[in-house]
Amino acid sequence: MAKSSRTPKAIPKFASEAEERRFWETHDTIDYVDWSKGRLTAFANLKPSTETISLRLPAPLLSDLKALANKRDVPYQSLLKVFVADRVAAEWRINLRDDALSNQVLEPTSRARRKATPRVKRLARAARG
Repeated sequence: MAKSSRTPKAIPKFASEAEERRFWETHDTIDYVDWSKGRLTAFANLKPSTETISLRLPAPLLSDLKALANKRDVPYQSLLKVFVADRVAAEWRINLRDDALSNQVLEPTSRARRKATPRVKRLARAARG
């Protein structure tokens, strides 16, 4: 592989995580990172980022959820996670829009702000039709 002769641009300093997120949504890392120096890393001691919960749903609702999941060819639990994530994100958007009316500003947890994996994105697209 030939070495690149170009020098990556300096990554700007950000005042907040939100500012950094907006920056990376509109810029490609290829201009700022020399990926030829990247290394594969294994994080063997990471704990799962999910938690098991018990949720009781009315039987007709569960049947409808399973039918929708079957139609989209995804597991119903994954479809339920996408539906819940979409609704929680919508509620945060409403809350952030309305925060000017109140003195209390709520922010989502850092886990909720993480970028979705390709599998989650595929499931989200499937869930939306």
